[in-house]
Amino acid sequence: MATRIRGVTGAFWLFVGPFALGLLIFVYIPIAWSVVLSFNRAQNTVTPRAWVGLQNYVDLLRPGPFLTSLVDFMIFAVFIVPITLICALAFALLLQRIRFARAFFRSVFFLPTACSYVVASMVWKLSIFNGVRFGLANTVLGWFGIENVAWLGTPDPPLYWVVIVTARLWLQIGFYMILFIAGLQRIPPELYEAAQVDGARPGWQTLWHITLPQLRATTVAVTLLLFIAAFQAFDEFVNLLGNSSFARPPLVYLYYTAIYDQNFGYGSAGAVILALLIMIVTLLQGKIFGFGKAAE
Repeated sequence: MATRIRGVTGAFWLFVGPFALGLLIFVYIPIAWSVVLSFNRAQNTVTPRAWVGLQNYVDLLRPGPFLTSLVDFMIFAVFIVPITLICALAFALLLQRIRFARAFFRSVFFLPTACSYVVASMVWKLSIFNGVRFGLANTVLGWFGIENVAWLGTPDPPLYWVVIVTARLWLQIGFYMILFIAGLQRIPPELYEAAQVDGARPGWQTLWHITLPQLRATTVAVTLLLFIAAFQAFDEFVNLLGNSSFARPPLVYLYYTAIYDQNFGYGSAGAVILALLIMIVTLLQGKIFGFGKAAE
């Protein structure tokens, strides 16, 4: 028996060991080192120079670029989270009702998920929302006699949100649609049959009283994932707007702080604050919406 246990343990570490070692070296040690740097002055080096305690955190939380970037994130989240949630659910319900070529349509909607955020951002910037008349959006507007629009120009009006939100929506909607489809497939068909016997009409009544309650756990999970993904927004902002003074989420601000200012202690403090915000918001959402609770 002891020999068998040792053999199983050896096989376990043979398969899990390389992954665990990589996770330790490339994830946990850098996170711990980032926390250490956040309490130190580290200018032009990743080695702590002098202990400053909470000074980096105090400087970040004063009115300035970092707090402004958090406001920009909130604006982005207000747009992208509910729009993606509603569209993903709508497409999932639509594809669930299709009786022919279902796999084809699912693949078509899911395919953009495999596309690079950088490539999609450049297509949106150079082909669709180009500020000249050759851009697709301005070409369509020109059919109605509307002059060319500078989509990524000045922040007044803030039309750049149209470009950013549509790019992110196109890229991620397929993934969350698949999650909703998986949730729909777990709903017992007997519930709909029982509702039909009780006189419920197919459509809004069954959607509101059966489908949505049964999708509660999936909806909460998708909301949490969308909010975390919004916090991690980076590629589309950098490639569409660069280091602009407007529409600059926290990760973009911290990236330019670390790369150009070489202030790694300051940047590490911002990363820790961002991680704590994600953790707090996730826990609050899970508490409020009841993460993991199935429909009663």
